[in-house]
Amino acid sequence: MSDIGDWFKNIPFITRYWFAGSILVPLIGKLGLISPVYLVLWPDAFIYKFQIWRPISSTLYFPVGPRTGFLYLVNLYFLYQYSTRLETGVFAGRPADFIFMLLFNWICIVITGLIMDMQLLMIPLIMSVLYVWAQLNRDMIVSFWFGTRFKACYLPWVILGFNYIIGGSIVNELIGNLVGHLYFFLMFKYPMDLGGRTLLSTPQFLYRFFPSQRGGVSGFGVPPPSRRHAADEQAGARGGRHNWGQGFRLGDD
Repeated sequence: MSDIGDWFKNIPFITRYWFAGSILVPLIGKLGLISPVYLVLWPDAFIYKFQIWRPISSTLYFPVGPRTGFLYLVNLYFLYQYSTRLETGVFAGRPADFIFMLLFNWICIVITGLIMDMQLLMIPLIMSVLYVWAQLNRDMIVSFWFGTRFKACYLPWVILGFNYIIGGSIVNELIGNLVGHLYFFLMFKYPMDLGGRTLLSTPQFLYRFFPSQRGGVSGFGVPPPSRRHAADEQAGARGGRHNWGQGFRLGDD
């Protein structure tokens, strides 16, 4: 048990609580301590009965059973792997920026869930984080099951197909990919690759609650060579920037 405890303590802070909540809440529903009826996102209950916990509980809850257990474990693995890699990679020492990414993706997914009457939001949020990691490491060659190898930028779509095979639906995965793309475009692609203005930035109050653990200013990424010269001039006025992080192979420790 001490080995498990040490492993759990070594999970990055934010990922650790997200991972723990994604185990605890399904367990509570499975044991019947709280009826799953109160854990899923129902628009009427949220809007008209002011059951304001539902957007959070529906992000952490998943109905684990004989037909859904494997899908749950696979996505729990994706949560652990890719949230850890982002938190210790491009967001290393910048918890406020990482929390803002999660909050932005989560709010977009909740709004979409209310509009589309989606009851479970766990997979969309996990996929949105995986999509951001894949784009930041888009040229990295990753290995998937049965020895298949491809660039990381294709990983979210491969997993979409994989989850469709084992789960029979692609709506959750597709929404997660689209939300992840929205965040990536606004935070990285548009201001750095296309030379546009910054449209998305971390609110200052998050820095007060979760101060950065290393110097520098808000902002990420190294533009591609075609945009690097212009980006360098802009970055000079801001005081610097951070690397996008190193890629990983699927399944690496």
